Amino acid sequence: MIEIKSLRVDYENVTAVSDVSIAVEPGCVFGLVGPNGSGKTSLLKAIAGLVEPTYGDIKICGYDLELNPQAALQKLGFMPDFNPVYENLKVWEYLDVFATAYMIERNKRMELVEKWLGQVGLREKTDALIHTLSRGMRQRLVLARTLIHDPEAVLLDEPASGLDPMGRIEMRNILKEAARGGKAIIISSHILTELSDLCDAAGIMEKGRMVVSGDMARLRAYTGMKTEIVVHLSEASDKTIKKLKAALESRPGAGALKEEKKGEFCAEYTGSRDDLPGLLGALMKEGLPVAQFFVREAGLEDIYFKAGAGKTS
Repeated sequence: MIEIKSLRVDYENVTAVSDVSIAVEPGCVFGLVGPNGSGKTSLLKAIAGLVEPTYGDIKICGYDLELNPQAALQKLGFMPDFNPVYENLKVWEYLDVFATAYMIERNKRMELVEKWLGQVGLREKTDALIHTLSRGMRQRLVLARTLIHDPEAVLLDEPASGLDPMGRIEMRNILKEAARGGKAIIISSHILTELSDLCDAAGIMEKGRMVVSGDMARLRAYTGMKTEIVVHLSEASDKTIKKLKAALESRPGAGALKEEKKGEFCAEYTGSRDDLPGLLGALMKEGLPVAQFFVREAGLEDIYFKAGAGKTS
């Protein structure tokens, strides 16, 4: 859906993006992370056609942005970090203006306007003037504008800025639903814990370059961060610990057992997630008093700091 090859963006004597290549498939949410000044916004603006690259190739849904910009950009929805709005329009009028610009048929526009106002929780503000909206409400409105024409590729630059906790949850649910519908999404955010729950893949930028990118498994492998099984026993006698150790060692993918604190044990796990229910079933079959059983993996925040990112351009 979104394919970038050897992209470079220069501003006079500053290189904002240097030799960046990424590919985002349908149904994938790709998190773009890095410190301020690392080139994230410049990369998104180049993909959106707002900044002319020095060189490199950008394709959106198979259309070359340089050779066929109209066809490429019709497939794209872009939500910038600082979102301009028309202060004296009503909320529904704002969406109607953009629906018209996207050449949505007149008899379908109001239906879509009502649908998206409902999706972003602004139905009660349909006739309100935009200048009366809070910052968070404006963010919701711009998200609706970004998605109203059903783009196949979506770019979001700090979309959760100004949103309250419920607004962030609603936005996350909307984006997950969009990805399930086959959209390719690139989202830049400083809220790394939220990206961990949302993203299938990510790229870490530093000083205009992509330090590493790929799915979460690849990022964990790059930083050497392990996946672990954590088991909490309600009764941790020598006998139950010995049985737990034997049960784990007999299963493929489970490493040596370590006691983290009284009653809580962990072991490195390299097996398939599909085998975990069987592993838990085996522990229960042994009569072990398992109070908790879960997988602990490094999140995007852990990976980001482990990768050493943090230098600005």
